[in-house]
Amino acid sequence: MREVTILGSTGSIGTQTLEVLRNNNDIKVAALTANRSVALMEAQIREFRPALAVMMDEKSASDLKVRVADLGVRVESGMDGVLEACSLDSIDTVVSAIVGMIGIRPAIASIKAGKDLCLANKETLVCAGHLIMPLASDYKVKIIPVDSEHSAIFQSIKGLNAGEIVKIILTASGGPFRGKKAEELLNVTVEDTLKHPNWEMGAKVTVDSATLANKGLEVMEAHWLFGKDYEDIEVVIHPQSIIHSMVECIDKAVLAQLGTPDMRLPIQYALYYPDRKFLSGKSLNFSEIKELTFEKPDTSTFFALDLAYKAGKAGGSLPTIFNAANEAAVAKFLNREITFMEISEIIEACMERHKLMKDPTVVQIEECECEIADRMREWK
Repeated sequence: MREVTILGSTGSIGTQTLEVLRNNNDIKVAALTANRSVALMEAQIREFRPALAVMMDEKSASDLKVRVADLGVRVESGMDGVLEACSLDSIDTVVSAIVGMIGIRPAIASIKAGKDLCLANKETLVCAGHLIMPLASDYKVKIIPVDSEHSAIFQSIKGLNAGEIVKIILTASGGPFRGKKAEELLNVTVEDTLKHPNWEMGAKVTVDSATLANKGLEVMEAHWLFGKDYEDIEVVIHPQSIIHSMVECIDKAVLAQLGTPDMRLPIQYALYYPDRKFLSGKSLNFSEIKELTFEKPDTSTFFALDLAYKAGKAGGSLPTIFNAANEAAVAKFLNREITFMEISEIIEACMERHKLMKDPTVVQIEECECEIADRMREWK
C-alpha cells in the first residue's frame, strides 16, 4: 500500500485530502503536520493512525503528546519535525498544503528524499521556482499541481508536446467584489471579503481571491510549472467557475477542464495521477447552465494582479517581496488593522523599496521575508 505525508493537515486542503483518502481507503497516512490546531490533529490521528505527527508550535506539540499518549504515535515539533515527515523511508508522496513561505524548505527536503510532490503551496514556486524546478529535474521527482487552475492546465496538456502549447489561460471567479470600483471598496469589512461566491477556502486565500493577488501568485506559479513566458499567460474573469482553466494550442484549438467547484477533484487527481478514480458529488448538468461568461480583469481597481506580473517578469527576489508583503498585509487586514485597498498599496510600496537580488538562495528568500516584517512596522 502506498504511504503519504500531509503537510498542513488541519487546513482547508489538508482536511479535504484526508476526505479523499477516507473515501478511497487505499493509501496509508504515514505522517501529518500542522501548526497549532491540537484538537483537530488529535481527531485526525485517532482516525488515520500515522506513525508521526508534527506540530510547528512546541507548546501545541506538548499538548498533543499528552492527548495521544495511548496511541503510540510519535509527536515532534518545529521545522526539524516537518522535514523528517517529508523524508520518511516508507512514503512515496508528500502533499504540501501548508500556507506561506514556510513550505519552501519542506518541498526541497521532499524532492531530495525522492518523494513526488503534490503541491498546493503556491509560495514554493513563486519564491523559489528557480531552485525547485531544476532540483526536481535532477532528482527525477514529479511535481503535480493541486490548485484547481493549475490542475486544470495539467489535465488539459496531457498528451501535448511543449511546442504545441501557445498560451495558458487562467480563469478567476472575480471574488466577492467583481464589478466594484475602488471607491466602493474603501469600507468593506473582513466579513464581506470572506464571502467567496463559489469556493470554500481558508481565510488568507479567500482574501487573496478578492484582491486578485491569488491570481497573480498563480500566474507566477504557472510560469514555473509549465515553462511559459509571462506574455503567454493570460487571466480572464469567469464568474461561474465552471471552466477551471484552458490552454491554447498551436493550431488555435483551446482545451479546457470543466467541473463543479470542488477541490477534492484536483487533490484526488494529483494523488492518483495518471489514473482517475470515482469521486462522489454533483456532476455538471449542461442543460442547467444558463451561460458561461468571460471578461477582462479590472486591474485599475484590483492592481495586485498587475503588480504580480511586474514581479514575475523582474524575477529574482521580487516575487518573494510580492508574496511576503501580501502575506503580511492580509494578516493585518484580517486583524482589522488596515483597509481592504491598503493590501495592494502595501505590496506596491514594498516592491518599490526593494533592491532586487538576481538568484536568491533559500536563506536570502527568508531574509526578504524579514525585510517585509521590518517594513510592516513602519506602516501607519
